[in-house]
Amino acid sequence: MPGSTSPGTIRNPDGWWRGASIYQVYLRSFADGNGDGTGDLAGLRARLPYLSELGVDAIWLNPWYPSPMADGGYDVADYRNIEPVFGTLAEAEKLIEEAHDLGIRTIVDVVPNHGSDQMVWFQEALEAGPGSEARERFWFRPGNGDGPPNGWKSIFGGPAWTQVPDGEWYLHLFAPEQPDFNWNNPAVREEFLDVLRFWFDRGVDGIRIDSAAVLVKDLDSVEESYTDHDGVHEIYREWRRIADDYGQRVLIGEVWLPDQERFALYLRPDEMHTAFNFAFLASPWEPDALRDVIDMTLATHVPIGAPATWVLSNHDVTRPATRFGRADTSFDHGDRKHGMPSDFELGTRRARAAALLAMALPGSVYVYQGEELGLWEVEDIPDDLREDPIWARSGHTDPGRDGCRVPLPWSGGEPPFGFSTGVPWLPQPAGWSTMTVEDQLADPESMLSLYRAALGIRRERLGDGVMAWLPLGDGVLAFTRDSGLICVVNLGSQPVRLPPHESILLTSGPLDGDLLPTDTTAWLSS
Repeated sequence: MPGSTSPGTIRNPDGWWRGASIYQVYLRSFADGNGDGTGDLAGLRARLPYLSELGVDAIWLNPWYPSPMADGGYDVADYRNIEPVFGTLAEAEKLIEEAHDLGIRTIVDVVPNHGSDQMVWFQEALEAGPGSEARERFWFRPGNGDGPPNGWKSIFGGPAWTQVPDGEWYLHLFAPEQPDFNWNNPAVREEFLDVLRFWFDRGVDGIRIDSAAVLVKDLDSVEESYTDHDGVHEIYREWRRIADDYGQRVLIGEVWLPDQERFALYLRPDEMHTAFNFAFLASPWEPDALRDVIDMTLATHVPIGAPATWVLSNHDVTRPATRFGRADTSFDHGDRKHGMPSDFELGTRRARAAALLAMALPGSVYVYQGEELGLWEVEDIPDDLREDPIWARSGHTDPGRDGCRVPLPWSGGEPPFGFSTGVPWLPQPAGWSTMTVEDQLADPESMLSLYRAALGIRRERLGDGVMAWLPLGDGVLAFTRDSGLICVVNLGSQPVRLPPHESILLTSGPLDGDLLPTDTTAWLSS
């Protein structure tokens, strides 16, 4: 019931999300507790102390619901249960409770745009036939001549329509196994309101909303018309009312929109609390580009009182240690630059510097599992082991996202590196033997040690608040925070002198006397 869950020892109860450090758990690849090669709730529960010691305030789990796994769990068959491979609903409830006991909140992924073709609703729609109420929950339409109703293309490649035996077609913006819901239908709206209540009743602290901007469609449009329709905002106003009823529950949107004025509409006081900052994630490692993104982000968020978010990676994008080592350091979903040479030493140095930049900025920060280990993108997965539907839908031209989803290395000198006692669902590189949690905990200069130190300082001195730029010359990003912390990032080609300061709190790499080397960040106390 609303307000029934006590957060226990959780910090910052009022607007906790505004400055939180949030760790993304891709459950299949985090830790395997039963030896079947797939990560699960037992594995995650056993590793909660690791996350507590890392210094995060919340975990966000990718979909953990029953699913045929046509798209890594984003094809949901039942929104009120747990995929048996991952565990049980009772285990999920225990996870939420145990995380709370460690001061960690839990955010779950809800997928409102589409479900699974195996879910009861869709199977009922197939059986009921054209014109039925069951089909009105989805987008079933007669074809246009011998072809689909229109020429829309799937985001995953290929057509966005699939024909069923009785001749009608159904819409799927993603894979055919993921039929889109018709959000004009009141039954769909009420279903998801009930799903929110179900998880809030079980102590969940927040909802990450997948593909949040594409729920409302105009099928009569000649052009593809499914992104950012005004009708989507009333949906999230309804969701916000539910979240507010429970108190201190957060709605987080996955909103890919280049237009910042339109983006800001999702963060009005009666809609979502925060949304992912994909412009920062996609920015190249260049001083002018990064400053422009930071300025644009704050200019968008501050006037409406919404906290900014800072994200370097997630389960859909190339890992930073690989991306930042390439000649082109930007990220583009349409061109993953697979196979482009990457200097891992350079990429790692920049990834360390980028981590301190992201953590120093005002707002909340997200850490995708393995980012704190400096893992690289695994680009040599055998073709027959690839699972991402993008691989098949693109005609085997786009390798997809499996490379950033490879199971984590925990310990030992060879695969499965303590992830499982069985064979991991995706193969791990042998080269990760020096990048395990065990190995890095013993090294004070490791990426993991850097993240643990940075998150600890961030909890005490950073998070939500304001910043002011410092003029330190071309190629340098420098700013002060309201806590007195100074962040200096050298993206230029030459070392730069540090500004006046009382002490050095943390650096992403070694200094050269009192000079900050290129591709290095320093946190100073003023």
